[in-house]
Amino acid sequence: MLIPATLRERRSGFAGTFVALCLGSAITSMSALAYASADPQVPERLAGAPVLVRAPVEVRADGDFTPDRPWSPETVASLAGRLAAVPGVAAAVPDHVLYAQPVIGGRPVGDGRGHAWSAAALAPYPLTSGRAPERDGEVVLDRALGAGPGTRVTLLTSAGPVPYTVTGTVEGTGPYLSDAEAARLAGGVRTIGLVTETGADPAAVERAAREVTGERGEVLSGEARAALEPLDDARIRWIGAQVLTAMVILAGFVSVFVVASTFAFGVARRRRELGLLRAVGATPRQIRRMMYGEALVVGAIAALTGVSLGTALAPVLGGLLVEVGFQPATFAVRMRVWPPAAAFAGGLVVAWLGVWSASRRAAGVRPLEALRDAEVDERPMPRGRWVSGAVCTLGGLAAAVAGLTTSAAETVPYVIYIAMALIVGLTLLAPALVPPVIRLVTWPLTRLRGATGLLVRESSLTAVRRTASTAAPVLATVGFAVLITGMVQTTAAAYGAGRTATVRAGAVVLPSGTPGLSDAVGGASALPTAVYGESVTVPAAGVTPEVLARSGIPEMISGSLGDLRGETMIIKEWVAGETGWRLGDVADVTFEDGRTVALRVVGVMAEAPFGMLLPRQLVRAHDPSALADEAYLPAPVTDPDSAPDSAPDLDPDSAPGLDPDSAPGLDPDSAPGLDLDLDLDRDQVPTADEVGARVVDLATYAVEADAEEDRLVWIFTLLLVAMSAGYTAVAIANTLMMATASRARDLAVLRLAGATNRQVLGVMAAESALVVAIGTVLGTMVAVPALLRMRAGLATSVGAPVSLVVPWPVILAVVAVCLLLATVTSVLAARTRPA
Repeated sequence: MLIPATLRERRSGFAGTFVALCLGSAITSMSALAYASADPQVPERLAGAPVLVRAPVEVRADGDFTPDRPWSPETVASLAGRLAAVPGVAAAVPDHVLYAQPVIGGRPVGDGRGHAWSAAALAPYPLTSGRAPERDGEVVLDRALGAGPGTRVTLLTSAGPVPYTVTGTVEGTGPYLSDAEAARLAGGVRTIGLVTETGADPAAVERAAREVTGERGEVLSGEARAALEPLDDARIRWIGAQVLTAMVILAGFVSVFVVASTFAFGVARRRRELGLLRAVGATPRQIRRMMYGEALVVGAIAALTGVSLGTALAPVLGGLLVEVGFQPATFAVRMRVWPPAAAFAGGLVVAWLGVWSASRRAAGVRPLEALRDAEVDERPMPRGRWVSGAVCTLGGLAAAVAGLTTSAAETVPYVIYIAMALIVGLTLLAPALVPPVIRLVTWPLTRLRGATGLLVRESSLTAVRRTASTAAPVLATVGFAVLITGMVQTTAAAYGAGRTATVRAGAVVLPSGTPGLSDAVGGASALPTAVYGESVTVPAAGVTPEVLARSGIPEMISGSLGDLRGETMIIKEWVAGETGWRLGDVADVTFEDGRTVALRVVGVMAEAPFGMLLPRQLVRAHDPSALADEAYLPAPVTDPDSAPDSAPDLDPDSAPGLDPDSAPGLDPDSAPGLDLDLDLDRDQVPTADEVGARVVDLATYAVEADAEEDRLVWIFTLLLVAMSAGYTAVAIANTLMMATASRARDLAVLRLAGATNRQVLGVMAAESALVVAIGTVLGTMVAVPALLRMRAGLATSVGAPVSLVVPWPVILAVVAVCLLLATVTSVLAARTRPA
């Protein structure tokens, strides 16, 4: 009977707990439903093959989406032949994937993934018009593109724009080339689809396929075929999973924080009530049970409300995730039972965790507390809080000092540790830090005429716990916002500065509407690829002396860049450690076409964007669809004596096939008309849009090189900051409502002493502004050491000066939200108090 009566009597005091738990349950329910729906999907273009065989899967680190090692051409031929002979199999189709992107209306369209015509049977995509492609230069396109049979179109390939004749259309993705041409232009094969005969038993086909394949591959059927979704979609799903997980963790953590602060402040306000209960015979255990009961009743109601709200809004969240790029276009939220159930249970757990510390403090209230009349914070901080706060603060400062000698790779973990330690430490020490800050900030107010400044100062100093309880969430939120936004923006600026610090070029060519640049675009460009050793997959790049001279020369530990020619490789230090390869060793390396070549190690490098450097022509020979990420154009030389020195250790004449002049340069002034010497059977030169390229200066390149990734990271950052600010607003509003409700006598005394209602409200607003200002100052001080440490580490990493970038408009918006909520809440609560 006591718990319901307490909840009715102090319902305003439990409002913040209810709102925090309701929001937390809603966010958890939404995120869990979206997370549970983010399963891989069977690719539409393979959905018609009941059984798929894929190349052996290698163990990857979380977030590594490097393709698995392809089969060799001999293995593909052998497997396809034996699988085709399995009873019930109509055809065993190797899935050749290549770069082919139609140019429609003067612009590239589609994702650039082309296929052999035989693979259309895996969807299946039957012809809707025309015939299948039979020879080079013929293509079947998606009917939605509007190019019917007989139409001449341009396809962008790794070699550049090439004219094709449309021989037919399908109702599905494309383009589809003849099998012979696709096999020549594609890389290695990783999937063989089995088209079954009418009436065949898929289970029997699967069993027989496993016997044929053995350890040379993995046989998939049913929903397991979803493992073959495109790596781009898998990467997007992985990013979305990180976002959803972070949302749930932040919601849970901040909910515990708000609930704990609510109950802790409530215990401080209810000391006389709890002392009276002790005086009439209540035991500490009964007090704790009462606190747990209050929390669980509020938690159950709030969790049920939040789960209902989150379930209803989950489809909206799913649409937003797709729109901003955190889920692929095929994603849709599907209703399941366990995510809402887990969110409800989580709400109860959060309520229990939040009240745990407060219940112990409540149980320690002595019966004599019932005799107290004044509510003055004589001892706002217990000894344990002093010790914990000091340890966290000193630990954060020590990490900031020690971190000055850490490597660049360890910078981010150090930054996070420093900031989190200081945030927790200063939050714990807030009651001790608040009084001197109050005296400093309010000193000018005491020199002004009138009693408002004096009242604000003395009221805040008298109720240190109340002031600290309101300032603490502002401290944590502002510190978090400054840290995370400053970290993201400074890191982006540092990487941009690092790119331009090493680039010796007049302009840069970037993709426009395409996944990369073809060889025909020109300029000095590296060809990214992946190569496979016996036990390691290495991101590699095919380079020329010109590429290295314009993009930056890696620091060599041993060997010479000038020896990179023919069948050779230069490896990074970590690759040497993983493989045991040393200078002069010859090792077998498998390329993207599945062929294995013996390469000699001619150098070991320290820092480089890729794990391995190879001659560009070697990469092109074994990865026909590789595309460049960017191309570098030469800088105009007005004074020959001022021209940059050639790359050291590079002798172009001694490196056959690595002639710097072999890659025609693009004149930036010629954009958008790019003079590509191609026979396109048209009267005009193709434009930059038609070849999927655009020329930018170095400043633009520094900003746009990772624009899409930076955009996703920034959206994620703003989402976390917004959630943190929202919870802070709840904590501030709840604390002030409780504090104002317990100050009815104080407000009445002010009015009886002659203060007008306007003056009383002005005092309340000024107190709210003061605590927000204190939290803002302390929160900013928390983030500064961590950000300065990060800037020093980034400057060392990129080899260029790095500016500290903090998006102050975002920070000011967070502070404004806190100030607005604090002021409005305190003023509205004060207006409802009787005179």
